[in-house]
Amino acid sequence: MSSPIAPRSESELVHRAARSPAAEAKAPGKTEASEPFREVLGRLGREVDRGERLVEHAIRGPRTADAGELIALQAGIYRYTEAVELCSKVVDRVGAAVRTTLQNQG
Repeated sequence: MSSPIAPRSESELVHRAARSPAAEAKAPGKTEASEPFREVLGRLGREVDRGERLVEHAIRGPRTADAGELIALQAGIYRYTEAVELCSKVVDRVGAAVRTTLQNQG
């Protein structure tokens, strides 16, 4: 099935999982702790963008779909909602950390 709403291929997922941040070259002057966080945050942002495109395609796309395409759409929207929930938690935790830091300085 070659649907634009189909989930990523297994080979792409395996390839991405096989890459580790430690295996990639590090730029001078960057700390080890900030690189994985930046990478995770970037992937999370890309996942939210992908989910938004998926929902937009589902809204504006063709009204007929077979069972496989509907299951792929459901799985994609589930991934999108998980990514949005994770973004919400990250923003909440960062806000709490900033408040705590500012309270401890004052």
